[in-house]
Amino acid sequence: MQIKPRAQLLDVWQAIAGHTFESGEWNWGEWGGRSSVADAERLLCLMYPATEIPEFGLDNPDVTEEDVEQALKEAGDATEIPGNLVRVLNDFMAKHHGGDLGPTFAGGYYFLPADPEQELTKEQREFGVVDSFSMSVTLCLATLGFLRVYRTRTTRPETQRLIQGLWDTTSMRLTSAMVSLLRSFTVNVFEVDSSQGQAMCRLLGRGRASDRVVLQRFQDRFKALRAVIGESLILGVEVEEQLRNENRLFECGWAWSLVQDAPEVETTDEIGVQPPGAADAVPYLYFTVVALDGIQDLFSERTLTLALLNPEQQRLAEALRLRWEITQQYWSGVARFGDDRWPLEDIPWRTTGQQLESEYFSLCVASILVHDLVRRRATDDDLARTVDVMERLAERGRITSRATDDDPAVRLHNPGVSLPLLGSDRHGPAMQWAMTDFSAQLLKRTIQLCSLSRSLTSRDRLLQLAEDILGHLWRRRVGEGEGAGLWDNVHAVYPSSQERTGPLSWSITERVTECMVAASQLYDQSPIRSTELTALARALLSEATHLLGKEQMKPAPPAKSRGGEELTSVVADLRRARLVLDNQPGTACALAYGVLRRLDILARARDTGSGV
Repeated sequence: MQIKPRAQLLDVWQAIAGHTFESGEWNWGEWGGRSSVADAERLLCLMYPATEIPEFGLDNPDVTEEDVEQALKEAGDATEIPGNLVRVLNDFMAKHHGGDLGPTFAGGYYFLPADPEQELTKEQREFGVVDSFSMSVTLCLATLGFLRVYRTRTTRPETQRLIQGLWDTTSMRLTSAMVSLLRSFTVNVFEVDSSQGQAMCRLLGRGRASDRVVLQRFQDRFKALRAVIGESLILGVEVEEQLRNENRLFECGWAWSLVQDAPEVETTDEIGVQPPGAADAVPYLYFTVVALDGIQDLFSERTLTLALLNPEQQRLAEALRLRWEITQQYWSGVARFGDDRWPLEDIPWRTTGQQLESEYFSLCVASILVHDLVRRRATDDDLARTVDVMERLAERGRITSRATDDDPAVRLHNPGVSLPLLGSDRHGPAMQWAMTDFSAQLLKRTIQLCSLSRSLTSRDRLLQLAEDILGHLWRRRVGEGEGAGLWDNVHAVYPSSQERTGPLSWSITERVTECMVAASQLYDQSPIRSTELTALARALLSEATHLLGKEQMKPAPPAKSRGGEELTSVVADLRRARLVLDNQPGTACALAYGVLRRLDILARARDTGSGV
């Protein structure tokens, strides 16, 4: 299935508008307000493309594209849509605000009991979760950018008051989410002979190196990073002292929620009460990837250009950036540990903390590696090996290969991979988190890698893989009834999988819109430059320039004649070919071929005396 981000995103927007708006009024439906994660994902399906792709902008009614307005006609016309979005966003901020307690980040119905026979307590449903912290960062930045433009396009006093109120609550939520991400970050230090240490040694040594050798290599690889963590992060004296012991291993990243006993973060911004933590100080691959995705939006060109962060938020952002870079370096180093075969290439990945293994965890590690490859401009070898991993994950996940009867790989998609949330049982029944977005996450990382690749071979493989995954996801859209055109009808692809219950999957729907934004940004890049085509184009242009000069030595045909117009066109095409040569050598070749062909026609016409 060809990736056509504009057309496909308009299809999704039309489906969302038809499902969510009734006569221009937003309808949260039965499940609205019951999870801050789901509500944020739902809004991001509109706000993220609208603020990341200029052609989908909704903040200036005067330049709203006609097909965009048509797709969102259920939400009103171009002049009504921005005002309606302001009211919806205000409603979201109010729904997920605890009065004097400040913004709330409840996981709600996304939290599941580990024992289906038990019921989670109200307190447990209201726990904040890293998904919500990260989604809130992205949504708040999108909202602030939207308001920055829209407030200059309307003069109605009532709307201006709504905009100012929304700006204040959004800024508060952004600061609160950033503080929560800081309090959810953790470093877990453990002995080599502990169960976690033994799991780490097996992972890094792959059964071919002793614990002593693995420890020595680990010390060499992460000595500098260990020093940075110990000196630069306020993590508590106990962890700092343990890190000084180089005979211990460690992991870093984000827990599922605020870490128990995490100290409050001092901030001059008013954010309400900083609640106590509930999570064990154990990093999770999934929540680490989610946190990294949100944090990088704090440093995007758009965030910097529009000056969306106040001074206090800039200070917090720098603290998060340090953790972002440390985490990427750590997991990228673990993924590529050793001199020959990477641990990442041994699929499926086995986590050291919970001792779980799944292709989903391999995808999580690959996702962090993609972040790091983008940051440090990866080598062709790193890219080629990562492409191999992506292709194998698609095959093992039965996306590009056929599923067999009772195929265990189908469980990646339905019911998904379950994570036990360590520490949740101190407040009621043990909780877990289900991840069902394997296909959408794989598509997102594939497109990101495609944007990074400068190898024609790797890029072609990645584009083909991305098209295959998109075709798989597109078949999983709901066909009819409530939520038609949205996700997730997993039975359309895996008919034998277990029955699904509950609401639409805003998680998968939001991730698909992210993929369309990433694909749009991919097409905005210049094509990969081929050195062979560049050399050929230069040779063709050299010959064409010479023949044009020779032609211009002949008596010039009348300017209004066919020959005169042809010569003028040749000069223009030759000028254009030189202009695009560096970035589009293939286009330069095509133009040069056309110039050479027309110059030959002019020469033959003169030789035969027939004229042109």
